[in-house]
Amino acid sequence: MSGTPDPVPTTAADQRQQLRGLIDAAALRVAAGKAATLVEALPWLERFRGALVVIKYGGNAMLDDDLKRAFADDVAFLRYAGLRPVVVHGGGPQIKSMLSRLGLTSEFKGGLRVTTPEVMEVVRMVLTGQVGRELVGLLNQHGPIAVGLSGEDAGLLGARRRGAVVDGELVDIGLVGDVESVNPSAVLDILAAGRVPVVSTIAPDLDVDGQVLNVNADTAAAALAVALQAEKLVVLTDVEGIYANWPDRGSLLSSIRVDAARRLLDRVDDGMVPKLEACIRAVDGGVPQTHVVDGRAPHSILLEIFTDEGIGTMVLPDDSVDVVDDAGAHDDAGAHDDPVARDTPDDSEVGP
Repeated sequence: MSGTPDPVPTTAADQRQQLRGLIDAAALRVAAGKAATLVEALPWLERFRGALVVIKYGGNAMLDDDLKRAFADDVAFLRYAGLRPVVVHGGGPQIKSMLSRLGLTSEFKGGLRVTTPEVMEVVRMVLTGQVGRELVGLLNQHGPIAVGLSGEDAGLLGARRRGAVVDGELVDIGLVGDVESVNPSAVLDILAAGRVPVVSTIAPDLDVDGQVLNVNADTAAAALAVALQAEKLVVLTDVEGIYANWPDRGSLLSSIRVDAARRLLDRVDDGMVPKLEACIRAVDGGVPQTHVVDGRAPHSILLEIFTDEGIGTMVLPDDSVDVVDDAGAHDDAGAHDDPVARDTPDDSEVGP
């Protein structure tokens, strides 16, 4: 009869059967949620299959063991989903730790690490022998998919020495350089083999044979993204994204045109400057989308690429129709809800 309550189980067997039914129903709800997530990702999988994505790995994602594993999971997922990820990393905290262990001082001028020949040896050792190897190892837990290399390998990067401006004057900061040339053939060979390149950011000095320079990882990632004609550049950092009016946390931007991004350079936090400059350089060089993403959030890369909401801030070309300017709230910053368009101080060993 309708409305008659279900009989109360009276035996142990009946109780076990009812419990099993409840567990099965809960498991089905969980499975349905996972299926819904996969369905939501389908348009993005279709859109970005085969796309080349350069990811600048840095910030807390390099320091916290759980975040390291989550990052490796994300990159492996991209690869198995048919994208072509390229990872570029620095290693400032690890370099600082090793210098301290060796009793070497680490001086900064104008926000940049002064790199003596002794410090350069440590930088080279840490980036290629520690940080890069650890990440390659984490990725290869998902199969033999990752290959490590540095800017020295096959002439991948070339750099020239630069100074720093202190109190309006240019001062020498040692073996620190700006990337001026990229030969992506080695990276393209690794991608053609179906593997993930993991690039350490040291580069040969174009003016002195046999000498290597310490280069900013954000800058190197942007230069490589341009040379590879990447679909996206994703920069991990330790804040939620780009703020129109730092430190007002309510001014977080969903997206911004590159011209407005240039005007923000003198207003963002010092640690954000090299990241914003990298996004600007990449967009100016033809990369369609660049993203500044909070690396403290587990699986932030997947959240940005494969969900309707996305996270972080996207920097787009000036002629993009995917940004809705909101000058009243954010002074030429844009914010929009189109999921197809949506796409701090951190670890840079030479940056702030």
